[in-house]
Amino acid sequence: MKNNVDAFIVSQISLSPICAEASQIRLDATIEIASTNALAVFSIAQFLCYASEWRIKMNKTMKRWFIIAGFLVVFGFILFMGVMAVYDFYDLEKLSTMKYDTNTYEVNGAFDKISINVDTTQIEFVPSDNESCRIVCFETEKMKHSAIVQDKTLIIDIVDTRKWYDYIGISIGCPKMTVYLPQNEYTSLFIDTHTGDIAIPQYFTFETLKINGNTADVECLASVLNVIEIKLSTGNIKIDSVLAGGIRLASTTGKININSVSSKGNIEIKTTTGAVNLTDATCTDFTAESNTGRISLKNVIASNSFFIENDTGNVRFENSDAAQISIKTSTGDVTGTLLSEKVFITETSTGNISVPKTITGGKCEITTSTGDIKIDIK
Repeated sequence: MKNNVDAFIVSQISLSPICAEASQIRLDATIEIASTNALAVFSIAQFLCYASEWRIKMNKTMKRWFIIAGFLVVFGFILFMGVMAVYDFYDLEKLSTMKYDTNTYEVNGAFDKISINVDTTQIEFVPSDNESCRIVCFETEKMKHSAIVQDKTLIIDIVDTRKWYDYIGISIGCPKMTVYLPQNEYTSLFIDTHTGDIAIPQYFTFETLKINGNTADVECLASVLNVIEIKLSTGNIKIDSVLAGGIRLASTTGKININSVSSKGNIEIKTTTGAVNLTDATCTDFTAESNTGRISLKNVIASNSFFIENDTGNVRFENSDAAQISIKTSTGDVTGTLLSEKVFITETSTGNISVPKTITGGKCEITTSTGDIKIDIK
């Protein structure tokens, strides 16, 4: 028994240093973890302090720049008004760094076709007061025009001799071209332009007419034996009081207006957001495709068919008719008055439908998603 007690005492004495050392290790670890946490908290606090100071400095810097920018805007406005006062607020062309001159180009040789390729030049056609052709251009020194006759075709081009530094400056004004034509009838007219507007008066007749452009506006009053073809991007198109073998028009966002037109063939129109308006027109087939543009027909008669597709734009008829009618929209409404009875086939998801209950005549098929359908017979 005594030996067991002595062994227990010896073991306790031997383990005491080990326990003490383990406790010291735990204490040191705890102190180290606490120190690390304290350092991390201090670092975060110091970062937030620096961020706050940086934000204050940036706010002061931004305020300083805003003040400078405002001062420059006011100074520029005062300077502009001073320059305008010197020029009496009217003669803005004196501010232009590009100088314009009026030049006349005499054309020699007979021609029955016309081809014009320009950029920003506005084009107007005028009957000649004699039997010669001349072209009067309002143009800059480094953007002149040329006119030659080749293979019975009058070719008008732009002669651009500008260097890169000539594009830097102020341009107030627009180049213009007046084409004086000795004849009333021509085989063809082709125009390729970018932003220049085009006006073709009623004094001329062409067998074919084709115009390509971007933001140019086109007004055509001339009759065309074959097809009038005009394709623009954002420019407006106006066709008025003409006879045509057919009409094919396209403009992405520009308005399309057709008035008092008689087409022996079809009238085809494509647009995205531009409005389409037809008044007092006759044709064989009428086709219109649009996305959000409104399509309006007033006194329009097609001997064969109407085919209209629109997405969200409305379609409206007023005293118009065709032997067969097909209309498809998504949210656009279809409303108006027709001139003869039809067999109506209508379909809509949530829109309202109101059509005559007629059982004779050609087929009138109207389909919408949420758009209303309301048709009357006059």
